[in-house]
Formats: sequence, C-alpha cells, structure tokens
Amino acid sequence: MAFVVFCLAAAGLLAWLLGYPWWQRVQRRRLQAQPFPKHWRTLLRRRVPLVARLPADLQLQLKQHMQVFVAEKTFIGCAGLEVTEEMRVVVAANACLLLLNRPDAAAYFPKVRQILMYPGAFVVNRRHTDAAGVQQEQREALAGESWGEGQVILSWQDTLDGAATPDDGRNVVIHEFAHQLDQENGRAVGAPLPVLGDVGYNAARWQQVFAEAYEHLRQQVFMGEQGLLNHYGAQDPAEFFAVVVEVFFEQGPALAAAYPAVYAELRGFFRVDPAGW
Repeated sequence: MAFVVFCLAAAGLLAWLLGYPWWQRVQRRRLQAQPFPKHWRTLLRRRVPLVARLPADLQLQLKQHMQVFVAEKTFIGCAGLEVTEEMRVVVAANACLLLLNRPDAAAYFPKVRQILMYPGAFVVNRRHTDAAGVQQEQREALAGESWGEGQVILSWQDTLDGAATPDDGRNVVIHEFAHQLDQENGRAVGAPLPVLGDVGYNAARWQQVFAEAYEHLRQQVFMGEQGLLNHYGAQDPAEFFAVVVEVFFEQGPALAAAYPAVYAELRGFFRVDPAGW
C-alpha cells in the first residue's frame, strides 16, 4: 500500500513539474491580454517619461510585461514604508525595459522573488580588508542592491529620482535588474547569459569588448577625468556592466558614439536600439 501511495505521489509531482511551465505561459498570456489600467498610464506619463520615447510596439510590449511583473513579484515595504500601487508600477516599468523583444520575456527575472522597498537610501554593513590584511566593518548608504538569493532592494526616493530624468544615465532600477540578469548563471561577473538561440552572441568578443571599455574607465578614474560613464562602474566588471546598461537605455546615442563596440554588444543582447528612440 505504501508503495502505491509513493508511486501516485511521484506521478502527481511529475505531472505538476511537466505541466507547470505550460500553466505559467497560459497565465502570463492571460495577464498580457488584460486592458492596461488607465491610472497606470497616468503614472507612466508622470513618473517614467522614458516610456514616451519608445516606439509604439515597444510601449505595448512594455505594458504587457508590466502586468505580468506586478502580478508575479512580491513587494515588501521596509523601515515603515507602505508599498503602494504607484511603487509597483514605477519599478515594473523600469525593470521591464530590460525584457523588451526577448523571447518569452526571458522568464521575467526568474530568480527574483521579492522586491524590498525602503523610503530612501538604506544602510548596510560591509566587511573590507585593508592593505595590511586587517578586516574592518564599514557602514554604507545604498540606493539599491541585488542579491543572488532572489531579492532586489531599492530606495523609493532614488527610484523616483532615477526615473524622473530619463537622459542622465542614472537609474537604480535598471542598474539592479541588470545585476539580476548577470546573476542568472551564478555570481555577477559582467557577462550575463544570452537568451537561448541567440546566434549573434559571441562570448569571446563580448569579453574583449567589455574588458577594453572597463579598462578605459579605470584609466579615466585614475587620471581624474569624467567621461560618459559613472566612475562607480570602475569597481569591478559586474558594476561596469550595470552602469553601462543604465547609459544604454537612457543615453543610447551618447553611448553609441563614445563606446560603439559596447553599444553594439548591448544592442544585440537586449534586441533593442535606444539610439534610434
């Protein structure tokens, strides 16, 4: 009897595992087919002006992806912040820019389970090793952070500020969700996995192009020169990737002019061309 129960349970689990992807696709299509809420349109015009620059077909895609994103992701308020629909809409609009034109929306950031929202910059404790090899703990104020364990942490004020000016290359939501793409295959290293079947992607070429651009930024920082890219990107290749993705979506023409090879790689990876928006 116990063996029969075990077999039935195993068969049920197998059926669920095989059927869940199909059920999930059906649910997402149902969400995408729903009318886009009128008050969400108002929020986009007021809070995320970058959306108005998108071609009409990409605006439609973005709105469809937003409806899936808001339905699937859990938002949690921290430090007394009460999560509102406005917060969900603004975060979704910025995050889903990274999903445009990607097959099945690249599974909608599959590792992200929770988005933690703070009212403003939040403080974290970091351990650093100094030149003498001594570990020291420092407190840092952050606007956002991406964890490989399925959480993205955001400052609501910095989220608003980043979205309000769509051409300054600073957008904390784009930055942190770029890290999530980079973390889908493990630790963030500045080389996210391409979507399945992307025949134009070449890992060796990507590494060479990004390594040269990263070194160029490091030299700028060393010389005290301010160029297009935020010096924060000189910390490591993962931060460089996140910084350059911000600039790609918000300052496409400038990135194409200053770093044409980097722009070409990102245009192929994201399958959009912000320089033409």
